[in-house]
Amino acid sequence: MTNVIAIGNLKGGVAKTTTCLSMGARLAEMGKIVLLIDLDPQASLTLGVGLKPDELRHTVDEALLGNASLVSVSRECAVFGLDIVPANQALVIIDKILYGRKGYAFYLKNGIQAMGTSMYDFILIDCPPSAGTLTLNALTAADMLIVPVQCEYFAAQAFRQVIELIKRVREKSNPHLTYRALVTLYDRRNKINQIIYAQMQRGLNGVLFKTMIEVDTKLKESPVFGQPVTLYAPNTRGAAQYRALAQELIEHG
Repeated sequence: MTNVIAIGNLKGGVAKTTTCLSMGARLAEMGKIVLLIDLDPQASLTLGVGLKPDELRHTVDEALLGNASLVSVSRECAVFGLDIVPANQALVIIDKILYGRKGYAFYLKNGIQAMGTSMYDFILIDCPPSAGTLTLNALTAADMLIVPVQCEYFAAQAFRQVIELIKRVREKSNPHLTYRALVTLYDRRNKINQIIYAQMQRGLNGVLFKTMIEVDTKLKESPVFGQPVTLYAPNTRGAAQYRALAQELIEHG
């Protein structure tokens, strides 16, 4: 049985791509077979595994339009058991094309179902920071949405917008979609971070991961070298926390 997990927030800069890559790599290191799908036109996830988006001939847009299968456009990554369906700027156009098509929200789900349920243990989808057709495709296909969120003033408003989007998706295309919140870029020295985190623990009881991801310079460096932090800097705090997150995901969902 394949677990399909979307990772997204309508606010950018919250470490969603880092989370997708690092958690996916750790799951693969644990013996799981994992597929990453890059649905962000910025193609940060594609860059993060060491690929150059502008040089790719086959990307996720072909699969979304039904011109190719997800498997046929996928690539192997440096971590054994980790594959990626890459993206490039073509997704900007695809986002507009899909909107005019019947059942556009189900295109990705159809592509995933066509692969069967035995090829991958986990499929992780990196969403763009918007509520467009690409994000709707991800949420329609997903069993769960992981929402990376920072402990800052504007995070609460962005999170409420995500909850509203989840409600709409449940009503229209995916009634079984669940969600979890993940604190990222946490700074223990910042008192505001501490206060807001305490509020999240009270207000998001039951959906907030116990694991948090703290600020770590190696998390910013690793994509530059085309590697997840678990491979680039395996002994760092960031790598340890993403290992803990993957373990928590497997044990508790």
